[in-house]
Amino acid sequence: MNARHSVTCGIDWAERHHDVALVDERGQLVAKRRISDDAKGFAMLTELLADAGDNEDNPIPIAIETPRGLLVAALRATGRGVYAINPMAVARYRERWTVARSKSDHADAMVLANILRTDRHAHRVLPADSELAQAIAVLARSHQDATWRRTKAVQELRAHLREYYPGFLDAFTAAGVTNLASADARALLAIASTPAAGVKLTRARIAAALRRGGRRRNIDRLADQLLQALRRPQLRQLRLVEQAMGVQALSLLAVLNAACAGMDQLAEAISESFPKHPDYTVITSFPGLADVSGARVLAEIGDDRSRFADARALKAYAGSAPVTRASGRSHAVTHRRIKNDRLAAVGYTWAFMALTNAPAARAHYQRRRAHGDRHAAALRNLFNRMLGQLHHCLQTTQVYNERLAFATPMPAAA
Repeated sequence: MNARHSVTCGIDWAERHHDVALVDERGQLVAKRRISDDAKGFAMLTELLADAGDNEDNPIPIAIETPRGLLVAALRATGRGVYAINPMAVARYRERWTVARSKSDHADAMVLANILRTDRHAHRVLPADSELAQAIAVLARSHQDATWRRTKAVQELRAHLREYYPGFLDAFTAAGVTNLASADARALLAIASTPAAGVKLTRARIAAALRRGGRRRNIDRLADQLLQALRRPQLRQLRLVEQAMGVQALSLLAVLNAACAGMDQLAEAISESFPKHPDYTVITSFPGLADVSGARVLAEIGDDRSRFADARALKAYAGSAPVTRASGRSHAVTHRRIKNDRLAAVGYTWAFMALTNAPAARAHYQRRRAHGDRHAAALRNLFNRMLGQLHHCLQTTQVYNERLAFATPMPAAA
């Protein structure tokens, strides 16, 4: 095991340049320099570190405020320990060194270096994830961002259609849910962006639009339903206003089409990359986790087994474990707010799909509901339990076993 280096490095990151500061074990400045954000600047940084005693056997630890970027990737490739310090934590540390709240790039680099000098044990080095895991993380997070963009585009389009075209929303509403992101809805709106255009449509044109959207079954029956829905009487805007709102709807539709196309492309890339990872079999053996959702889980927890000391650390990172606040006679257990939002989001979907498809998971959810938990709290509790099971399975390289995962006897079926 490498010995702890007496010199620590802090880098204040910026878009065009970075300020570097090195301090010794007494907090004295060893060296400082401003480097550019390119290969030349990285060479200057490695030279500065080497002059301070950095070597392969005992590299100098580095603190920076971001976990991503070319500089961080280059530093991680050299095998150095890189610590990503939260900017809010850096702001609190800064107040330890100055009460005037002064701030400069060089001073922030000094603060970062001193954080590792005094409290390195309280911070975690960036995980040593494999190259494949990092690539899957890029795809999974991009797909999640595209999903959120699609949701936003759907909401904007729906709000706009309510202002002048409620009949179109009614045509694609089933069980109280309007699915404007479906290929059928987007294909029909492209040829009927106003109520006037919708009334003039024929059954043949609607069927042709559905075929262009990719539908292959029940085309005639759906075309009849849509034709009747578009011809129902509804309130109308003034003619010129309606035409202008139709143009705006088409522009919103273009944004939605781009978001849907991006999601499909990223999902296809995930389906090609994720099965190549060694953890694929273990992750997808859990109910509720498939290629996309499983890739999202892997993207956030990584494949570095030393990243989390135990399952409790992983649960706290995901936000599924509650927070206890006790002071004197006051004692409160609340929902954890500071968490990995991406992992928490996929955890909600994972738990919901698990209780829908796995009897043992549904029985656990129902026990939590009977105990007094609301729907969200019961789902979070189920996610918390299954996340601990996933941690155990990844550590022991075994697939999910429902009988062992939920040892509590399930209630007899009615």
